[in-house]
Amino acid sequence: MAAKRRDVRESAFVITFEALFRDDTPEELFDNAKEIENIILNDEVKNAVRGIIEKSEELDGYIAKYSNKRAVSRIPKINLAILRLAIYEALYDDKVPVNVAISEAVMLAEKYAYEQDIAFINGVLGSFSKQLSENENG
Repeated sequence: MAAKRRDVRESAFVITFEALFRDDTPEELFDNAKEIENIILNDEVKNAVRGIIEKSEELDGYIAKYSNKRAVSRIPKINLAILRLAIYEALYDDKVPVNVAISEAVMLAEKYAYEQDIAFINGVLGSFSKQLSENENG
C-alpha cells in the first residue's frame, strides 16, 4: 500500500528536524531513521529530505525575508524544520499546491510546536504565499 502524503510529509519533517542537530549526511540520517518505528523511508521522503538539506540556505533566506520579528538563528528548530519543509514543498514539489503546503505545515505545528508558534508559522508562510502569488500574477 502506498504511503499517505501526510505520512510522507511528517517523516520528512522528523528527519529534517533531526538534521538540525547533527552533521550527518542524508544517508546517515536515513540509516538512523530505520530504527524508528513510525518513520517512512521511501523515495519521496528521501528526496524531500535531500532537497531540504541541499536548499536550506535558500529556504532560510525566504524565512528571514518573511519573519519580521525573529532572525532565523532565533527561530526554534522545530519551527524552522516546519517552515523549511513547507517552503520547499511550495517551491519544488509540483504535486503540492502552496495552500496545501501551508495548511499541512500548520497541522504539523499544531502537533509538534507550542501554541504561540502556530500563528508565527502561519504568518511567515502567509506572507511567503502572498508574495509568491504576486510574483506569478505581476
